[in-house]
Amino acid sequence: MPDLPLTLYVDHACPLCAREILWLRRHADPARLVLVDISAEDFDARPLGRSLEQLQQCLHARSASGEWLTGIDATLWSWRAAGVERWVVPLGWRSLRPLFLLTYKLFTLARPHLDWLPHPDGSRRCKDVCPSDKRGNR
Repeated sequence: MPDLPLTLYVDHACPLCAREILWLRRHADPARLVLVDISAEDFDARPLGRSLEQLQQCLHARSASGEWLTGIDATLWSWRAAGVERWVVPLGWRSLRPLFLLTYKLFTLARPHLDWLPHPDGSRRCKDVCPSDKRGNR
């Protein structure tokens, strides 16, 4: 198990991701799981040794000792840190890992195109202009 607290770098601008973030926030003890929004205006990835683009490509988590976890592993360990591991137990099954890795890869390719989904913070979703709004309306 990674050293706690585990810091999970999340994209709250993503509608699907935002739902998971809200759920994790309700269940997680902040002493075990810290959620950092990479879409926040004041977020700076440089001190992490990662670019914002890298953090946006797949889920990243960092243990208290500095170990990086990405993708399925970041999901598995963040949910475990939140105390809701029963929902992600299959992610740890070796026999299904290739299937989950493929599924996650497909999700990372589709994620940028999910901005049409309703966002749980609908009014906060677009900072200036919604990227999916061709007319440039707020």
